[in-house]
Amino acid sequence: MCRLFIGAEPGLWEPQTRSMRLDGVSTSVRLERFFWKVLEEVGRRDGLSLSQLVAKLSRECAEAGHDPANFASFLRVCCGRYQALQLAGEIPAATDVSIASLDAESILARERQRHVAVRAPERHQAEAASFSATS
Repeated sequence: MCRLFIGAEPGLWEPQTRSMRLDGVSTSVRLERFFWKVLEEVGRRDGLSLSQLVAKLSRECAEAGHDPANFASFLRVCCGRYQALQLAGEIPAATDVSIASLDAESILARERQRHVAVRAPERHQAEAASFSATS
């Protein structure tokens, strides 16, 4: 199993630091090359450069009241969510469909429903195990 991951191109996990301006402040972000490639794809879908996408994510993150203390981790999670939502069929594989054109609220609602459906059997099993242990 691990060979599938270990055998990947080592350059994918090579860290790269990119300098950019976020809200008028010069900063640098360090991510593995793999994540930069995913972010570039996300940006291209909406006609944004990498710097424009990262600035937009930073701004919207702040507007939503999230703590940007670990912004690099946030960007990694964005990449993972992008790919997971593609696998779930929520984001079309065709990269000519912009992310901005998607109905985010509907996608998030369906995602919540999927999570509830997955958790329901787990909760039932935990309750059954708890009941057996107390009987």
